[in-house]
Amino acid sequence: MSEKELIDMYTKELRLSAVRENVQLFAEDAAREQWGHLTFLRRLLEVEAAAKRERSKATRIRMAGFPQMKYLEELEREELPAEGRALLPEIETLDFVKQGRSIVMYGNPGTGKTHIAIGLGIRACVEGYSVFFTSVPRLLTLIREAKTEKSLRSLEIRFERYDLVICDELGYVGFDKESAEMLFNHLSLRTGKKATIITTNLPFTRWEEVLKDKVLCSALVDRLCHKSYLVNMTGTSYRIKETKKFLEQQ
Repeated sequence: MSEKELIDMYTKELRLSAVRENVQLFAEDAAREQWGHLTFLRRLLEVEAAAKRERSKATRIRMAGFPQMKYLEELEREELPAEGRALLPEIETLDFVKQGRSIVMYGNPGTGKTHIAIGLGIRACVEGYSVFFTSVPRLLTLIREAKTEKSLRSLEIRFERYDLVICDELGYVGFDKESAEMLFNHLSLRTGKKATIITTNLPFTRWEEVLKDKVLCSALVDRLCHKSYLVNMTGTSYRIKETKKFLEQQ
């Protein structure tokens, strides 16, 4: 086998795809610029390490389960409700993830809650944090399935270990007592230790409407509010604004 074929074989075995793709180019650069052996090796390792970091970012984003890709840079910040606009510069630093603090964004639909949550989640993935995105109804389905399959403890361990969990759409679907208890138990696993983002269309005073249990509702609100950012996102819906603009242009 030729030297090139041997290099291809070994880099495939070691999964060094960036080295395999760049070795010939760097060898030509080394000969032309008279690099030493260590410089040649360092350059190859640099490009491989950079490629691995990018693959890791893509993997974290894919594994997070975002329903769509929404970035903080795409937000029309001047259109956000006042509290969201004021807090965004602080929370987009991701210090709340490092500190294990939570964020509860509440308000009517279409004001940017989910966009902010996904944008923060994507940025956290890029920064090396593990993230899990779920709607609250989907989370309850996962918990029920885990109970049926006797794998609930495994789900709890994974849920507890994520650096950031995003629970979207609390309040769109009502719960029975069992569902409310399951949600409380899972969110309690993270309280005071790991960051959680909750988005809801209901203010705290109306959570009893969906949780159906006054005592459990009070306990859940108490847990979620402890050392958390509470953000009132009540405002005019982006979608309504866009519809009005569209109609005006017709």
